Amino acid sequence: MNRRDLIKAFAAMAPMTVAGRVWAAPVTDARLLVVFLRGAYDAANVVIPISSDFYRASRPTLAIAKPDVGNPNAALALDADWGLHPILRDTLYPMWGKREIAFIPFAGTADDLSRSHFETQDTIELGQAVGHSRDYRSGFMSRLATELTRVKPIAFTDQLPLTFRGKAQIPNIGINGVGKPGIDDRQARLIKNMYEHSDLSSSVSEGFRVRDDVYRAVSEEMTAANRGAVSPRGFELSARRIGRLMREQFNLGFVDVGGWDTHVNQGAANGYLADRLGELGRALAGFSEEIGPAGWRDTVVVVISEFGRTFRENGDHGTDHGHGSVYWVLGGGINGGRILGEQIKVEQPKLFQNRDYPVLTDYRSFFCGLFQRMYGLEKPSLERIFASVQPTDLGLV
Repeated sequence: MNRRDLIKAFAAMAPMTVAGRVWAAPVTDARLLVVFLRGAYDAANVVIPISSDFYRASRPTLAIAKPDVGNPNAALALDADWGLHPILRDTLYPMWGKREIAFIPFAGTADDLSRSHFETQDTIELGQAVGHSRDYRSGFMSRLATELTRVKPIAFTDQLPLTFRGKAQIPNIGINGVGKPGIDDRQARLIKNMYEHSDLSSSVSEGFRVRDDVYRAVSEEMTAANRGAVSPRGFELSARRIGRLMREQFNLGFVDVGGWDTHVNQGAANGYLADRLGELGRALAGFSEEIGPAGWRDTVVVVISEFGRTFRENGDHGTDHGHGSVYWVLGGGINGGRILGEQIKVEQPKLFQNRDYPVLTDYRSFFCGLFQRMYGLEKPSLERIFASVQPTDLGLV
């Protein structure tokens, strides 16, 4: 019997109880890291519906080409219907072949239709029903920690996130490492002084003024949507440190990564989104390497975002706030190499409100099913984490 079968066999048994809390003996060494992509990443250009002609028609400048071994900018085939962004060729794509990564399209918050970064981020982190009064002192990862024994939680954030607010005191450690702009204010002044008495003086000054105006206009919403989250580059630089900490000290973690609000000049195989994805892919690959083969077999990483983006590109060669997204699940012991959850054909009549991916796998049902599998939690414990939610068992572990 291999390890995955052993976990399933023990999970089917009645868990032990210690001090009123569930103790799922076979998986006390399990680690969970939730990676929250703040700003709403464009899922349709990362896990790509390659069999959809409607996808290519909807994105005249943003669409990724169908898989083609001779084209380095083409999607990487996952199955007949789905492909992966080519920037992830050397980092996450090898995990697909090893069945260490799975994707869940049409996932998200079924009842939150606000398309507001802040509203939907709160909805997900709290894990409470939409339409009722919210308890901002009770996040779903804090409630999970309360139901487990031998749990050592940590948030890799500057401030304790909503998801870890609760009864217990949970440590947080900031890893923010946002890179400097290519030309800072001091360098800009030097360049303008160089051209001060030339014919190009007014053009150079105007160029920097336009750059600053555009940067402010584009970045204001993104900065707010990020809520202080680390940049993808910062996450790439810090991921190995997170891996060491989770290998040696902690087994329940949360990190948020900003920079995904791509309204303007998003890019396709190359460009802004591709650069951020490259950093994220290297970060996750580095995390798995640092945690080591044994630790990776006992680790599950879940990558989520508050919502997806509009299926059609906008007039600024970007995408706007949408609804359904694609979740990722990674780990050395998962049953990956699969596209999971309820599926539909990607075509215009199936869009939500004629603009977005629908949500067919609700995030609370997904997490509820995952926790049931990972920790062997019974219905009363699951009910305390996600009230009145039916688990969706995707057979990931």
